Amino acid sequence: MQDKDNPGSAEAGRFALVSIRLPVALTFAALIIGLVAGIAGAALGAPAWASELAALIGGLWLRALQMTIIPLVAALLVLGLVQMILAARVGTVARRMLLIMIAVQLGGGAFTSLAMPALLDAFPVPEGAGAFLAQTPANVGAVPGVLDFMASLVSPNIFAAAAETAMLPLTLFFVMFAVAITRLPADQSDRLLGFFHALGNVMLLIIGWVLAIAPVGVFALAFGVGVQSGGGAFTALGHYVLSVTAMGTFILVLAYAIAAGLGRTGLMRFAGAVLPAQAVALSTQSSLASLPAMLDSAGRLGLKVSTAEFVLPLAVVIFRATSSAMNLAVVYYIAALAGIEVPFAIAVAGILIASIISLSAVSLPGSISFVVSIGPIALAMGIPVEPLALLVAVEMLPDLMRTLGNVTMNVAVTSAVDRAVSESHQAA
Repeated sequence: MQDKDNPGSAEAGRFALVSIRLPVALTFAALIIGLVAGIAGAALGAPAWASELAALIGGLWLRALQMTIIPLVAALLVLGLVQMILAARVGTVARRMLLIMIAVQLGGGAFTSLAMPALLDAFPVPEGAGAFLAQTPANVGAVPGVLDFMASLVSPNIFAAAAETAMLPLTLFFVMFAVAITRLPADQSDRLLGFFHALGNVMLLIIGWVLAIAPVGVFALAFGVGVQSGGGAFTALGHYVLSVTAMGTFILVLAYAIAAGLGRTGLMRFAGAVLPAQAVALSTQSSLASLPAMLDSAGRLGLKVSTAEFVLPLAVVIFRATSSAMNLAVVYYIAALAGIEVPFAIAVAGILIASIISLSAVSLPGSISFVVSIGPIALAMGIPVEPLALLVAVEMLPDLMRTLGNVTMNVAVTSAVDRAVSESHQAA
């Protein structure tokens, strides 16, 4: 999840997408009830047709969820990247802010790519967790070799690439497409952006309808997992939550380092100033709701009002500091479930895709952004996406770290940008 809500700024208003509310708590309850029902069914000798019916319902819901990923990602990539390019044109402050954001996303992804496999080696996935792959087709999960990876970067047929869910060439194509849109005359770029805006809204409505019945689909999938894994499913979910949250903790610590190093702010002073914003973040799980508190934290640090009022709202719109690190953590966890080792070249591709998706993501409800942000990374790396349908139900717990890390990093980046602007003015 990428926070419950992230608004569009005045500059990004024309990229705003439809708002959808999802039954997060009910979906989580359906996961727990489904697992318990599956465990009880296995113990009591439930008839085979019960598991088969649950697999059918869960499989249909899962496929309905998957069918929206490619068109929605295409629309969001174009809209988000154009929004970021336009923001970079605003001036020096925006460009410095974007450079720090890009560095944070790449650094977070690189850290996870090194730390997550090591963490899972030290604390392996619990036995029985493989049941989360029950809906995965047998031919999914083959990681391409280095030469195959290099050859797959460019597709001669973008429609064939979409049909094959080949995320690497699709991402590269839509990045170039977004850059090209910004070079067109205003009337032509507006027409193209209007098309992608409408496409994004249509896909969001469809995925919203699919996720509205998430409790039913998650219950059905969880029932099958409970039948196969027993009580080990709960242990696996706890292990997953702690592992993914640990990668988000790195971003939280990095925020303090940026505030101290680039912002030249004392650690204790920064910690005290950002504490009220962190309290709001944990209580609301929303960067938007934390914005007034972040502005107050900037004031406590003595940052320029003009810098804070520009950087913080824009950061809430286009910057989710924990996304690259924590999204990749989910993918690496699924890879561990499937027994897949990720080669170096594929890991680098995952870092780049995760960073691009994170930086180009526009405002989305959390459950949608979880699927849309992580699905393309997994597809690009050859990792099964099917477990996302169940893991989305417990993402409300790692989301606490996501929001905490995002809010803390937003204030840290503001302090770094303010320091850089002040030094440039002094040098001039």
